[in-house]
Amino acid sequence: MSDFLTAVQESLADGCFVKISLGHYTGNDQDLKKIIIRRVVIKQQDMLGFTYRYKTRDIVKNYGLEEGFSLLAKNLSGGFQVATLFTTEFDLAYEASGKKNALKKSAPTEREAPSTDHDRAKNRKIESAKSYLHDLGITDVKGTVHKTAQDKFRQINRYVEILDPYLKELPQDKKITVADMGSGKGYLTFALYDYMTSSMELNANVTGVEMRRDMVELCNDIAKKSGFLHLDFVENSIADYAPKSLDVLIALHACDIATDDAIAKGIESGAQLIVVAPCCHKQIRREMEKGQVSADVDSIVRHGIFAERQAEMVTDSMRALLLEYAGYKTKVFEFISDSHTPKNILIVATKRKGAEKNQKAYEEFSAAKKFFGISHHYLEGKIKP
Repeated sequence: MSDFLTAVQESLADGCFVKISLGHYTGNDQDLKKIIIRRVVIKQQDMLGFTYRYKTRDIVKNYGLEEGFSLLAKNLSGGFQVATLFTTEFDLAYEASGKKNALKKSAPTEREAPSTDHDRAKNRKIESAKSYLHDLGITDVKGTVHKTAQDKFRQINRYVEILDPYLKELPQDKKITVADMGSGKGYLTFALYDYMTSSMELNANVTGVEMRRDMVELCNDIAKKSGFLHLDFVENSIADYAPKSLDVLIALHACDIATDDAIAKGIESGAQLIVVAPCCHKQIRREMEKGQVSADVDSIVRHGIFAERQAEMVTDSMRALLLEYAGYKTKVFEFISDSHTPKNILIVATKRKGAEKNQKAYEEFSAAKKFFGISHHYLEGKIKP
């Protein structure tokens, strides 16, 4: 333990300190899971920021370097069995195991020290200094976000911010399997993996599913270069990809019924969390155009642009109802659109305990079908026996 604490002091002194993670807690506070310690500068004072991670919430407290170091030593002696020091030069893992303690040094996970700016740390889940953001064309070599990529960078951080509370509800003691359907160039896939494994320190395996071979090869190269051992990309379609099991299913901007295919895959695999940002709503619009829409609605949607927007709202509302029927609790958020599509709706579904079928939701779905003259919703055919 003394060698570990000495290494912490030296890393703080020479500027290579990144963070400390304390885990495997066996103390008296039953809800406390881990502590993450970072260096912050508040009002020009160098401090250590402690994030106390509980099952459903985080508590952040900041201490002067001397007080923070004393608290670190106290926690190592008072319930935490594992501690890892991350620096830009090496990682150092300390483990207390009975009478014999172990200390293991390995190659660094992070090669750049994070910003110590307290205000920026509070507002951004993903910092611009990440090497993969440069490789993806978001930042320059110094970590400055390109002017043309400001919206994309904001989208990345908003995305992680929205998912954060849902990710905290996932099992913390097992490997979490994630599939990102239609991952494209992988901006959000990389950010999610980075946040889950680095910031939340979850044991996660993330797979991006993409049909374009050049995108798959590019993303796999960047993942390897970044040292992301459990992030990979595969060449496949959403309809044909067949995961054995999933904890998290994500499909952002999958066109038309591809979103429904992704939702169905999530339900079939028993995913605890399903996140989709739908794009294009052609199937339901065609149904509405050929069906007998209620007279109360027909006069409102006779203009093409209103018919399009109505079809979007109806499609996604019915998707939410079908997810509720399948045993999920759903919420709909406004998301930040990107340069490829102006669509900005995010549907987030979390699996209920027991996951019993919600017949009331299906009755509401059926009533909506009748009201809008819809004979068939593609997702219903995928999940309704």
